Amino acid sequence: MKKVLTLAALLVAIAGCSGQQASRNNEPVNVQSLAGNTPITEVRPADALPSYPTRGKAIERNYIEQPPLIPHKDDYSITMSKNGCMNCHSWDKAERMKATPVAKSHTLDAKGTLNGQNYFCTQCHVAQAENKSELVENTFSTN
Repeated sequence: MKKVLTLAALLVAIAGCSGQQASRNNEPVNVQSLAGNTPITEVRPADALPSYPTRGKAIERNYIEQPPLIPHKDDYSITMSKNGCMNCHSWDKAERMKATPVAKSHTLDAKGTLNGQNYFCTQCHVAQAENKSELVENTFSTN
């Protein structure tokens, strides 16, 4: 019993000295925007949501060897241990999911194992959403 009381007293003492007590200083915290004290003078409506093409419609490529665009949202999880795109686009699932299988140039073996250079799909492939507003100025030319 003496050991239990000593242990309880020790735990109370450690908890009391842990520094997690509420601050006695109740002054407001002064948080400042990264833009400084610049007032917001313009309020505009939100941009239109992107629309994705219907099944079977693809946007033409603009130049030779352009990576194909993704005809759906591209927010699947891609980590070092799991590639979410492969849930539909792996060689053994693509036909059943009615998806395009990953290209042979992206694989290491006859099983369709992705090579390290082509593991992160969204590094080259982007969703082909039809955005209503221009996000950045584009001066790309094929000449």
